[in-house]
Amino acid sequence: MRVMVFGTYDTTVHPRVGILVEGLQRQGVDVVVCNAALGQDDSGPARPPRHRTGTARTRMRHAAKLAELAARARRLPRPDVVLCGYQGRVDIQVARRLFPHVPLVLDHLESVDDAADRTGRPPRAGLRMAMRVEASALRTADLILVDTEEHRRMLPAADRERAVVVPIGAAPHWFDAGRDVRPDMPPTAEHPLRIVAFGFYSPVQGTPVIGAALRQLDGYPLAVTLVGRGLQLQRTRDLVGQDPRVRWHAWVPGSELPRLVARHDVCLGVFGTGAKALRLVPNKVFQGAAAGCAVVTSDTAPQHRTLGGAARFVPAGNPDALADTLRRLASHPAEVARLRGAAVDLARERFTPQAVVEPLVERLELMIGKGS
Repeated sequence: MRVMVFGTYDTTVHPRVGILVEGLQRQGVDVVVCNAALGQDDSGPARPPRHRTGTARTRMRHAAKLAELAARARRLPRPDVVLCGYQGRVDIQVARRLFPHVPLVLDHLESVDDAADRTGRPPRAGLRMAMRVEASALRTADLILVDTEEHRRMLPAADRERAVVVPIGAAPHWFDAGRDVRPDMPPTAEHPLRIVAFGFYSPVQGTPVIGAALRQLDGYPLAVTLVGRGLQLQRTRDLVGQDPRVRWHAWVPGSELPRLVARHDVCLGVFGTGAKALRLVPNKVFQGAAAGCAVVTSDTAPQHRTLGGAARFVPAGNPDALADTLRRLASHPAEVARLRGAAVDLARERFTPQAVVEPLVERLELMIGKGS
């Protein structure tokens, strides 16, 4: 089976497509990459994608990339399936014209509406246009990828049966970073509990909850690293205040982030209370577990289902509960070590690229079988 991974996606900004490619290859699939990246700046985990319905210059650049993409696709071997990467709502229409009788797969990791909530809404007319483009893309796809069952249920009723849940997982370099971690070596009184949180400071992430929790932990032996920027950065900084235990980084290159995270004991997930926050399992949860960190995140159905006993959960939006959990972990290093071991064991079993694409490979084999 030959799968062409097609689109203007940028794996330096959104690692999802790279994980799918790696997983399919490890499952023995012949993968052909056809990519003309839009060239978004790599600002580490902090910068969101720009709206595809933006300025005339952005639209012209996108059109040029689509033309480049089409030219490349015509030079490549004919695929059995075309997989359009993250944010491929326009890309899939080009793929349909190029390959009118080939099954198309759309990686629908985030809806237009959810992206607008995360990054700040564009003008209403632009949002309506983007949502029409999205609806057309979903209708065009023969198979739709989502990351949680909750996101599958959010699809239009006519599209749900064509959807398959493929968890996000973690890229190999996160597992490489965690390979040297010794989770059986708990922190000591001389070495404070090392906590890391990273990502875009949006309402989904709920970073002010982290800030408010840290403010309650004055005097506890903590060393905290906060990486990112975004809509709620200033509010989070105000809540933390002047705390010498906290180090702030606006940006860490993607190539360095796994090693930085792996140097910590605890990785914080998301704590927002909005609908999107309650439906997802964020990248950082998979990545933190793969890097050998204990994971503390909000107590939502998809995260509980994914992590089970390998994490600590607190109610979404509750800084008091988060502070209590971190206080207990700072006082019980053996429990930190147990959680780190449980998280990395779970990640190596279920969050590798090869593991997360298993449902996709099964559906692709059925699609190819029916078409032959």
